[in-house]
Order: sequence, then C-alpha cells, then structure tokens
Amino acid sequence: MRGGRTAQPFDAFFDNRATYATITKLYATQNPGPGLYAPPRVSGTQITEVLGVPDYSKVCTSYVERQNLTLRMKIARFHRLTLAFSRKLANLKAAVALYFWSYNFCLIHRSLRTTPAMAAGITDRIWELEELLA
Repeated sequence: MRGGRTAQPFDAFFDNRATYATITKLYATQNPGPGLYAPPRVSGTQITEVLGVPDYSKVCTSYVERQNLTLRMKIARFHRLTLAFSRKLANLKAAVALYFWSYNFCLIHRSLRTTPAMAAGITDRIWELEELLA
C-alpha cells in the first residue's frame, strides 16, 4: 500500500468492499497588499491511497466541505461569532451525536428521497426523535 499507512481496521470492517483516499491541498502564499485580505490560492494537490484502489477522478474535498457547512449551519455551537457554546466537552459530543443521528435516521434527503440510513439498508423506517429520547 502506498503512503506508508496501514488500513487494517478498515480492511476488517469493509472486507475489501471499499476504497479510500485522502487529498491534501497545497496553498501558495501571496501578499495582496497592506490592509487587504485575499484567500490563499491552491497551487496543487496530493492524493494518497489509504485503502483499495480509488478512482482518482472522484477524490475531492467537496463532500466533506459540504458536510462541514451543514454541520455549522445546524448546530449553533459551530456558528461563527456566536454566544452559543458548550461548557463541557461531554455536552458538545452529545450535541454532535444527536445531530448526526437525526441527519442520518430522521431527515429525508432530497437527492435520496429517503433517509441515508434507509438508503444504506440499516433501517426500514424513518425514525422519530422521541424514539431516541425514550
């Protein structure tokens, strides 16, 4: 396997049915001038195979960037410049776990026309929030 990384936990779970790669963006530094801000320009990318033989045309950051945006918009603790916060790490972990559970088991996604858990065959119904809290 390239990259010098071991994938034994992934192999044990997925049984060679999944492929996985990471992409690292390389940024060029630039100085827009005094008092001005410009986001850094992406000068290149580096793809590292982690598991299997991934399709290089499908390795991108779009999926995780979209997930991060959705997470930030749905959980007030992750809004920028907000007063909402968790005093304890356990409370933050509980809020994130509740968000991911509801995102995958309760929310019907427009592109799937069902919940992600139903699309993956994990469950056969849409769950209600009261079922988790009971």
